This record gives sequence, C-alpha cells and structure tokens, in this order.
Amino acid sequence: MVDIARKKKLSLFFLRKKPSTILIALKKDEKSRYASVLAKEADCTYSHTVRILQELERRKLIEFDKKGRIKMIKLTKLGEDVADCLERLVRLFEKADEL
Repeated sequence: MVDIARKKKLSLFFLRKKPSTILIALKKDEKSRYASVLAKEADCTYSHTVRILQELERRKLIEFDKKGRIKMIKLTKLGEDVADCLERLVRLFEKADEL
C-alpha cells in the first residue's frame, strides 16, 4: 500500500509545471547549472527552486557538485531518463493542444 501512495506522489510531483521545467532545463544543456539560473528559466522563486532541487536529489534524479561556495547541479542517469520521458510527454501534450 505504501508503494502505491509513493508512486502517486511522484507522478503528481512531476506533472507540475515547475519541477518538470527544471528537469527538462537541466537536460537541454547537458552541463552543470546553477540553481539561480534554473529559477529564472522556470519562472520560479529561488527558495521554491531549492525545495524542488532537494526533492529531486532525494529521489536520486540530480546530484550537486559543490565547488567552494557554489553548488552546480547535474542530472544523474536516472534523471536523464526521466527528463527524456517528460520532454516527450510535453511534446505530445503540445501536439494534442494544436488539434
């Protein structure tokens, strides 16, 4: 029963605009990014972006690479796979909107 509840939470999390935008933005450049840059791209506050990133890290979809005071963010292999699927899903939704 716990697994079903957890899966439902995860799917609801990624079907929100901000988390999916952040994950797809990380995929596009294929390099490490700053949280502040991701916040701007997702049109999101910095603090909300940090909370999203913490959840993504907890789920092992991103990892932080700390260099001095700066934390760079990059996708894990699992994160890349999820971002690919999300990107395809977003394209399908956009195609459906055009009909």
